Amino acid sequence: MITRLLIRFVIADFRHPEKPAVRLAYGKLCGGVGIAVNAVLFILKLGIGLLTGSVAITTDAVNNLSDASSAIITLVGFMLSAKVADNEHPFGHGRLEYIAGLIVTVIILAVGVHFLQESLVKVFHPEKPVVNRLAISLYAGTLLLKFWLLTFYRFVGKRISSEAIQAAAFDSLSDLLITGVVLLAILLSPHTDFPVDGFAGILVALVVLIGGVKIIRHTIDPLLGVCPDKALVKELRSRLQACPGISGIHDIIIHNYGPNQHYATAHAEVNSESDLLSVHDTLEAAEVEIARTMPIRLTLHCDPFISDDPEVKLWHGRAVEAAKAIDRKFKLYDFHLNGSASALTIHFHLLIPRNYRLSHEKITQRLMESLQKYDVNLAIQIDYSNSFV
Repeated sequence: MITRLLIRFVIADFRHPEKPAVRLAYGKLCGGVGIAVNAVLFILKLGIGLLTGSVAITTDAVNNLSDASSAIITLVGFMLSAKVADNEHPFGHGRLEYIAGLIVTVIILAVGVHFLQESLVKVFHPEKPVVNRLAISLYAGTLLLKFWLLTFYRFVGKRISSEAIQAAAFDSLSDLLITGVVLLAILLSPHTDFPVDGFAGILVALVVLIGGVKIIRHTIDPLLGVCPDKALVKELRSRLQACPGISGIHDIIIHNYGPNQHYATAHAEVNSESDLLSVHDTLEAAEVEIARTMPIRLTLHCDPFISDDPEVKLWHGRAVEAAKAIDRKFKLYDFHLNGSASALTIHFHLLIPRNYRLSHEKITQRLMESLQKYDVNLAIQIDYSNSFV
C-alpha cells in the first residue's frame, strides 16, 4: 500500500517502466529510499548498541551503514546507465547498472566475512549484553522498517527488471535474518552460558555469504554475455517471419547493452529471383518494424533462396530428412545446388548443438551415406555453426 502510494506520488508516468526516463525515475526513487531508511536504521541501532554495550547490535548498525553506501552506488549506477550514447560509448551506458549490482554484491560478501569473524570471536570470548525492554522493543521495531524496504525493493526490481535492485532486495532479506538472529541471541544470552550469540552469528554470516556468491554469479552473467531471453527471441523470429518477402530467419545473434537495450543481427531468407532493390527494401522495412515494436536495433543479412526450382526442392527435402535422421535438433539453411545432372554439388549450413557428441567429420560422413543413395557421384559441402540464442 505504502509502496504503491509512494510510486504514484513521485513518478508521474509510473505505468510505463519500459520508458528510459521512467525507469531512471524508479532507480532514483529506490536509491533515495534506500539511503534514507538505512541511515535511520544505522542511527537507531548504533544508539541502542552503545547504550547497551552490545557488540552484535553495534555491528548490525555498521551493516546498515554499508547498506546506505550500497544504495548510493545503486543510485549512481542508474544515473550513469541512463546517459545517452557518446563517441566513446556508442552503445550507451546501460551495462553500468550491472556493474553497480556487482559492487553491491561485493559489499554483501564483505559484510558476510566481517560477521563471520565477529561471530568466531564471540564463540571463544562470549559477552553478555545488558539490555532493557525499551532497547529490545526499539531493536525489534527495526525489523518492520527493514521488512518494508525488502518488499519495496522486490516490487520495483521486478517491475523494471533491475539486477541491482534485486541484489539490494536480497541484501535486505539478509539484514532481516541478521537482526532476527541477533535479537533472539540477546533474549537468550542472559539465561545461558552457551555462546548462543556467536553461533547464531556464524549461521547468519554463512547464509549471507552463500547468497552473495549466488547473486555475484547472476550479476556477472550479463557482463560476460549469456543467451538472450527465449521469449524475446521467439517474438523477434515471429515478427520477422511475418514480414512480407521473408521466408525464414536464422543465425540470430543478440547483444545486451543494458535493460531494454539490445543490438541484433540475423540472416533473412528471401527469394533469389527478386531484384536487388526489392530485397533491400524488404529487409529495411523489417528492420524499421522491429525497431518500432521491440527494444532491438536490428541488422539483417540477405540469404537468397531458390524456392521454385523443383530439383532444388527435391534435394533440399532429402538433405533436411537426412539431417533430422541424425538429430532432430539439427537445422539446415543456406541450401544451394550446383553443377550438372552428372556432377551435382550441394552446399548448405548446418546448425548443431554446441559441444555435440559427434564430430563434424562423423556427421558429414553420415549425411554423405544417406544422400549418396540417390546419387553416388554427389558432392557435399557443409558449413557447421552453433546457435547464439
